[in-house]
Amino acid sequence: MTQPTILPRALPAGAPAASGMRFYLTTHKRHWLRWTDVPLFLKSEHWDRAVKWDVAQGPYAIDSGGFMELKDKGTWMRTPRQYVDSLRRIWEHVGPYDWAAPQDWMCEKAIIEGGWFGGQYFVGTHLSVAEHQRRTVENFLELRSLAPDLRIAPVIQGDTVPAYEHCVELYEKAGVDLRAEPIVGLGSVCRLQSTRQGAAIVTAMATHGFKLHGFGFKILGLERVGHLLASADSAAWSSHARRRPPLPGHTHKNCANCIDYALNWRQRVLAAIPTHHQTLLTDRSAA
Repeated sequence: MTQPTILPRALPAGAPAASGMRFYLTTHKRHWLRWTDVPLFLKSEHWDRAVKWDVAQGPYAIDSGGFMELKDKGTWMRTPRQYVDSLRRIWEHVGPYDWAAPQDWMCEKAIIEGGWFGGQYFVGTHLSVAEHQRRTVENFLELRSLAPDLRIAPVIQGDTVPAYEHCVELYEKAGVDLRAEPIVGLGSVCRLQSTRQGAAIVTAMATHGFKLHGFGFKILGLERVGHLLASADSAAWSSHARRRPPLPGHTHKNCANCIDYALNWRQRVLAAIPTHHQTLLTDRSAA
């Protein structure tokens, strides 16, 4: 198997500078990579049984699928070596990705304590926030050791501002300069993004000068803190479409899996951002 060329840990040409943000559409439809050059965000598991590989026409990034892994199993079943092997196959067949998330450990109450939340059952890890943070940093270090040539991004985890600051310190003690990283994931803020607590967390981490990626952001979250992010991803278009009739001329029950709806939704989201933040959400994939 051909290994990716060793490249600087920097995003490809067209990646956002300090004055812009890349907004990824999250999808499980990997063939969309050949249908659009709009930035896409996909889970690594979507390629696990791939027979036909679609070469990416535009930017894309890879999610490790950690939320569902911990939600359903309470631990990581895939080893770091297996994950790295998967990332290499994707790189070889699909093309260089912007970056890939590590096998991090989210710190939401539901993930840790388990039980029913929002109609979903969580197994629960029954570990502490501090232990989740330790395992997150440890995994990043192991992945980077196994694959220094792959663009694997560090992720900061926590549940309060002091907790996130503690995670930053863990990286610093491990010799990781987060300010020098082309992207730093900000975990466990998806459900807090439009709240004061969420805004405080994003603001505190942005103050460090990190180029932050916001996982699972929606319109309210982007309106509030989008200007502080280097990139963000969202799958909100799908649930939005599921509650509405299909687009005119579309024969499916709804457009929850429809690229036309997703692309139209993305344009509406960008248009809905306050004018003084608009320039920060320009799609620069063609740059």
